[in-house]
Amino acid sequence: MTEEKDTDKTSNPSRRDFLKTSTIAAAGFMIVPRFVLGGKGYTAPSDRLIIASVGVGGKGESDIANFSKTGKADIAYLCDVDDARAAGTVKRFPKAKFYKDWREMFEKESKHFDAVSVSTPDHTHAIVAYHAMQLGKHVYVQKPLTHDIYEARLLTEAAKKYKVVTQMGNQGASNPGTRQLAEWYDADIIGDVHTVYCWTNRPVWPQGIAWPSKTAEIPTTLDWDLWLGTAPKKNFVENLVPFNWRGWWDYGTGALGDMGCHLVEAPFRVLGLQYAKDVQASVGSVYVGEFTQGHFPESCPPSSHITLTFPKTHKTKGDVTVHWMDGGIQPERPEELGPNERFGDDGNGTLFIGTKGKMIASTYSDNPLLLPTSRTKEVNVKQTIARVPGGTDGHYGQWVEGCIAGYGKTELSSPFSVAGPLTEALLMANLAVRGHELKGGHIKMIWDNDNMKITNFDAVNQYVKREYREGWTI
Repeated sequence: MTEEKDTDKTSNPSRRDFLKTSTIAAAGFMIVPRFVLGGKGYTAPSDRLIIASVGVGGKGESDIANFSKTGKADIAYLCDVDDARAAGTVKRFPKAKFYKDWREMFEKESKHFDAVSVSTPDHTHAIVAYHAMQLGKHVYVQKPLTHDIYEARLLTEAAKKYKVVTQMGNQGASNPGTRQLAEWYDADIIGDVHTVYCWTNRPVWPQGIAWPSKTAEIPTTLDWDLWLGTAPKKNFVENLVPFNWRGWWDYGTGALGDMGCHLVEAPFRVLGLQYAKDVQASVGSVYVGEFTQGHFPESCPPSSHITLTFPKTHKTKGDVTVHWMDGGIQPERPEELGPNERFGDDGNGTLFIGTKGKMIASTYSDNPLLLPTSRTKEVNVKQTIARVPGGTDGHYGQWVEGCIAGYGKTELSSPFSVAGPLTEALLMANLAVRGHELKGGHIKMIWDNDNMKITNFDAVNQYVKREYREGWTI
């Protein structure tokens, strides 16, 4: 099959106009959401949030449904590169105007919506969200916040610069379980935590494989060029969209990107973690033929064990070591856990090890437990942290309410000021994973946070900020 012509060059007039608009916005001009117009004493014409959604199939479909359930959000605009993937959402919201290209939607409709929800593959999160923020739009972005470390830092700073309400889609951040863990820790029930283990059964998609050599016919409903977006131009292959892109570095961030924001969020909240100072990794091998180790640099590995060191915080007495394990690797069961008691759930979990005890939780920080588990009912700690109404489901309503109230008026569970550093730590861990591809081996990589680079293995720094394809800018 011949490769499609590149249709997203900046020579297209509508693209030129959009880039011009974005440049003006970056210089300081901002289209202000309708509900913050006016002055002192101004009463908004409506307490409803008008949302434009980019990526409306799969997770995007459920995100939109949850916004709609709040009763305070109107889904006015839908955008997706695949008509078939978007069909269910389009049918559910027949009054919403549909676009295939988010740039065209922003160019034509930005005066008519207040906020943008981004549920696209990882490699296009940042470019959509950043341009939305430049236009003064509040943003909800699926996890991981970005594909690259540079993008995460950029969005974190942009949220403050453009004064917009932000939330990352790691709904476990609104789970009462994270707050229970924090209350136990703050009450000194388990002493000072020095070690944390987080593990997952992901990937549940192919990883550690070679890029398919055989091209395939592009579905008539899919605009493949728009799907590629910032990524390098490649021929369409089977079994990539809509799900398995997660295992390819050009588009996804592997198991860490998929589950890290869910499982590592609790240690960040409980211990006040910010930016890691070093990282090391070992990865699972793939064998092709007898005694021949496969090396597939385009694909994430089938499993990994990554160790991050975080410096002392206001909530810890010293450094904290966080272990990440994926591909089915799990830490040794704590001796305080009964032989028939579950260690996490469905292959996912988080274990905190303190000087006076241990505590565990499952996916999204569900089912928090002290060890031995009998302590959970024996220990009485006063509730000091407010719960999010609705828990994980309330994560969506919290953002909607925050957008209606306006920037700085309400507290959110995963604003970019929190989600940005969390995402950066996970993506820094992936630098150690990619170091194996560059034959760096199992070395400890030292992170210079201010300059966003590894200081002792420069080869991996190319992944801190990747090159975007021509015609796509941020």
